[in-house]
Amino acid sequence: MTDRQHRGYLGAAAAFAVCMAGTTLPTPLYGLYQERIGFSELMVTVVFAVYAFGVIGVLLLFGNVSDAVGRRPVLLCGLACAGASAVAFLAEQGLAWLFAGRLLSGFAAGLFTGTATAYVLELAPPGGRARAAFTATAANMGGLGCGPLLAGLLAQYAPRPLTLPFAVHLLLLAASFAVVRALPESVAGARPLRTARPRRPVLPAEVRGVFVPAGIAAFTGFALLGVFTSVTPAFLAQDLGVRNHAAVGLIVAAAFFASTGGQLLVPRLGARRAIPLGCLVLIGGLGLLALSLATHALAPLVLAALVGGTGQGMTLRGAVGEVAAAAPDAHRGGVLSALFVVAYLGISVPVIGVGLLTGPLGLPDAGLVFTACMAVLAAASGAFLLHRARVTSAT
Repeated sequence: MTDRQHRGYLGAAAAFAVCMAGTTLPTPLYGLYQERIGFSELMVTVVFAVYAFGVIGVLLLFGNVSDAVGRRPVLLCGLACAGASAVAFLAEQGLAWLFAGRLLSGFAAGLFTGTATAYVLELAPPGGRARAAFTATAANMGGLGCGPLLAGLLAQYAPRPLTLPFAVHLLLLAASFAVVRALPESVAGARPLRTARPRRPVLPAEVRGVFVPAGIAAFTGFALLGVFTSVTPAFLAQDLGVRNHAAVGLIVAAAFFASTGGQLLVPRLGARRAIPLGCLVLIGGLGLLALSLATHALAPLVLAALVGGTGQGMTLRGAVGEVAAAAPDAHRGGVLSALFVVAYLGISVPVIGVGLLTGPLGLPDAGLVFTACMAVLAAASGAFLLHRARVTSAT
């Protein structure tokens, strides 16, 4: 590839960010949808989890299809699904439309996560793999953070709060579609898209040793972000009296932006040290979240977003770097997709658990149960990874 083609990895990363922004765009708007349609807090978590299940389904069926048909056609399909999701929200006439919009958004994210990460890495200039790994994960988490921030600002200070955010996103998706179409294909001998067949992600033998600890860390980090994205707006409004949509969007976005900052620490620490240290920082973030839930205080919640997001970023970049380095070129897209399957299980399963417990316990106590469970999991993951690192260094 030429230098001009290599610079295309920035265009791929921009499209990645735009697609992921759409997946969190509804976050500060759930309260408005509850007032308009009328549904419980449990239903908010179910609507959110539908997105995660959409991601997981696509990753399981088509997670490694880009290794055969190429990265670009898969990303174009992902942008089309994101556009269809925005249209569903624009045409919203009830709860079914929210489910459809979130499911389509999940399809888009499922097509993008592993494929776009691999694409950015492959389009990067020679010797720029480390920078490209940060660019890919920053585009992922930064895009997720821009979604609630954009929607919150538009909902608070612009007209038509339930339509304008999705109209703006449609315009950004159209621009991203044009950018991706102009990018070079990075998969040699890519077959036509019509030949694509559902195939489960495959874990080559050389990846399995690093995949398990990386997947555990990714699960825990994404679980924390899942709770911030799905139930924090309700906690802010009902228990803390914060009803400004822009403020809600900013607090949720802070966790994702902190994740991007946490990723910057990984090159200095090294991936093997960053993952267990990230688990330790995650435990600190969970503790701050528990403090906020127990005392109904805003400051610990903001700190939980910053500290927990930092830990999540450390574990995510470390996990992506370790897994991508161990994966053979022919299976990289599928292996990264498998990693994100585990991560998105962290977004869906614990969030539904919080929703189920909200009815009998109330939202704060349900959140406390969540933080305790996730802290135990993060501690176990960190201890396992530290033990593995000691064994590896000893041999």
